[in-house]
Amino acid sequence: MDVTIYEVAKRAGVSIATVSRALRGTGPVAARTREKVLKAVEELNFTPSRLGVSLAEGRHAANGVVFPDLAGPYYAEVLLGYEEVASELGRSVIVLSTKGRTKVNDLIKDLAGRVDGLLIFGHTVPEPLVTELVRLGMHLVFVSRDPLPGADTLRSENTSSARALAGHLQGHGYERFAFLGAPLTSRDDVDERWQGVHAALGGAIEAVDTGQYTVECGFEAARKLLAGRGRPRAIICSDDEVALGALLAAEGLGLDVPGEVAVTGWDDIMAARHARPALTTVRQPMRQLGARAARALDELITGAREEPSHLILTTELVIRASCGHHPQEVEA
Repeated sequence: MDVTIYEVAKRAGVSIATVSRALRGTGPVAARTREKVLKAVEELNFTPSRLGVSLAEGRHAANGVVFPDLAGPYYAEVLLGYEEVASELGRSVIVLSTKGRTKVNDLIKDLAGRVDGLLIFGHTVPEPLVTELVRLGMHLVFVSRDPLPGADTLRSENTSSARALAGHLQGHGYERFAFLGAPLTSRDDVDERWQGVHAALGGAIEAVDTGQYTVECGFEAARKLLAGRGRPRAIICSDDEVALGALLAAEGLGLDVPGEVAVTGWDDIMAARHARPALTTVRQPMRQLGARAARALDELITGAREEPSHLILTTELVIRASCGHHPQEVEA
């Protein structure tokens, strides 16, 4: 592993800011101190990185955002909430999408060297690099992942709302279910939704891989599922885009929703309420996630708070027509 500016500072017995000043000549450093720094650099074979020096100097007025993708309403809403607050705080925002990119680690390190802190979505950044950023003292806020040492985390509640959704569908008398979502390989939001409905429904529900969280992938997965034998009576989708694809698949096969198959989503994007039938879903505060993340990162950067914060925002089951008839309920 590459030697860091922290290791040089420890070997020389000085702060990382002093190491930075000694190497860049940006401030007063005693001759003896500079000599100790240069000796440590030589002994450790240290090559100054833009990231390490920038962190030592803390000289930016910009924040970085790292998302796996920027397509779709979820990322747009989170980013809008983040940018609105960052603008109020006088900070610019640099956005990096890792989709289809090579040398992601290098791109993230370069971005980290140009900003005071990073907002990172879920597990977009490889764990070894996360560990390195934490060790370097980078200010970090993660959205949609479990708490980890040395960084803030924000996420929406998933399990309880997933159980409530499953219970509502059971109340309609449905007995055979499917969950449409991308591969559930890590402890992220969608995995928690699956765990919630699976805990409530047990062997009555199967998980179906959609590959990605898109309308197109939802359509293809639902079309195969609904055209086969023993189709489910209700499809619980990992997000609203997948659910919209499932609605289109049912329509293409001539199936009535909810008469022959019920469909539900998650997020409550604008299209959910305008779909026909309107989509039952779980509303999560997407824009608020971004806004709270921007304020949390500013607190860390300005020193208003030093201890990491781990916040879970509430979600809400929204009942509409796609899961069944509700004579006493008004569509939200």
